[in-house]
Amino acid sequence: MKRPIEEHAARFDEMAATYDDQENDTDEYRACVSLVVDAARDAMDADATVLDLGCGTGAIGLSLAEDAARVLGRDISEGMLAQAREKAADAGLENVSFGEGRFRDPNVPDDVDVDVVVSNFAMHHLADDEKREALRAVAALDPDRFVLGDVMFFGLPDPEEPFYSPEVDDPATVGVLAEAFTDAGFALSDATSVHDQVGVLVGDDVDALAAGDHRAFARADTDALGDGPR
Repeated sequence: MKRPIEEHAARFDEMAATYDDQENDTDEYRACVSLVVDAARDAMDADATVLDLGCGTGAIGLSLAEDAARVLGRDISEGMLAQAREKAADAGLENVSFGEGRFRDPNVPDDVDVDVVVSNFAMHHLADDEKREALRAVAALDPDRFVLGDVMFFGLPDPEEPFYSPEVDDPATVGVLAEAFTDAGFALSDATSVHDQVGVLVGDDVDALAAGDHRAFARADTDALGDGPR
């Protein structure tokens, strides 16, 4: 991280109340939300437990709640978590819980089996070595699928038009992320470019894929890697 985690948490606490309406009101963000939700649903059934890392105000987790048995949202910002809890209460969702957790320490109870892990617009705050540690932590939960929507470089980013804040963010190239997925034990089954600096990666558990016991591999089409928006 370019800044201490406490500074990141405080920054998001300050913007929590306006985050949905102002901070991420972009076509790219909305496209990522849609792609992440669709890819997660493809790997879920009604008994699934979903973990949303860097959940923010709950955009992904709340969208998946009606299709899951349980959703856990984790974030470092209490302000963002408060917004997520309020939205869950307003929607009458009782199978969703939000609490403090980090990529490298997700704070998942030992007796909870996680089936699908999702994250949207959060991991780019980590340095590349921290991203690798985060992928290993996700893999240790033994999910069938990990879906990552984030700022990532599909080519050389235009320094005049960055889709991120260089002073606080640290996006990786798709190549670095793909290697981290593979090293952690995921088969990268889909990579979609929403923008030359934004995309969605889908990783499936290699052992589950080999055994054929994944809930759904509808998106596991390696021929589609790098094809761009669909």
